[in-house]
Amino acid sequence: MAARVLLARGGLLRPAAPGSFLPGLRTVTSSSHRPREDSWLKSLFVRKVDPRKDAHSNLLAKKETSSLYKLQFHNVKPECLDAYNKICQEVLPKIHEGKQYPCTLVGTWNTWYGEQDQAVHLWRYEGGYPALTEVMNKLKENQEFVNFRKARSDMLLSRRNQLLLEFSFWNEPVPRSGPNIYELRSYQLRPGTMIEWGNYWARAIRFRQDSNEAVGGFFSQIGQLYMVHHLWAYKDLQTREDIRNAAWHKHGWEELVYYTVPLIQEMESRIMIPLKTSPLQ
Repeated sequence: MAARVLLARGGLLRPAAPGSFLPGLRTVTSSSHRPREDSWLKSLFVRKVDPRKDAHSNLLAKKETSSLYKLQFHNVKPECLDAYNKICQEVLPKIHEGKQYPCTLVGTWNTWYGEQDQAVHLWRYEGGYPALTEVMNKLKENQEFVNFRKARSDMLLSRRNQLLLEFSFWNEPVPRSGPNIYELRSYQLRPGTMIEWGNYWARAIRFRQDSNEAVGGFFSQIGQLYMVHHLWAYKDLQTREDIRNAAWHKHGWEELVYYTVPLIQEMESRIMIPLKTSPLQ
């Protein structure tokens, strides 16, 4: 009676090496009696979900802080981009520096490569959702900000935002001097794979620290869900290419990429240039 082991990988099945044995895998035995074959075959494609004792946000986010992040994407009318940048550089630093607002502007950019005529802003709210609510309520009473929002609305084609938490194993995003370009790599994960992604990247991030390029890593809580954002800083595009190529020569990087790629549904890269008032230069 012949037997072979099938390995499941990304929804596909492939035969294992002859004579190999992997614990926990089902062995397929050839036989003339194959009762309930359809039912058995269907079971191969049913994902086994491990029971969780806690939410992803508690398992993956930093315990020592209660910071919440807001990521904003503003698509600006092409003819209005300079005027939009001007009013942002006048008003946003005042919120960042205002002691009455429990928030900080982490960075503000224009997209250079990727979606054009786009502004990206990243805010941190020290104290989580209560801090976010406090800031929003106070800004409603700030007439300069009310006027800013009205002027801004005439310059925009569309806008969207997400509320994020930062991964516990990633660098804390702190101000840095420039000049730098920034890459925001955004990953839409398959639902149910966030814990797996976190486990792999907790090891992978150590391969990307040699040149201080890692700025911050975040995952969504509100907005588009199962979304991950990695923020990187480079001197220029050639430096980015050199650093990314160097990672492939480090033992273990290739394996981690191999296992994380099947978790991704879509991915996008933006190269961004910071505005003059951005704390991340």
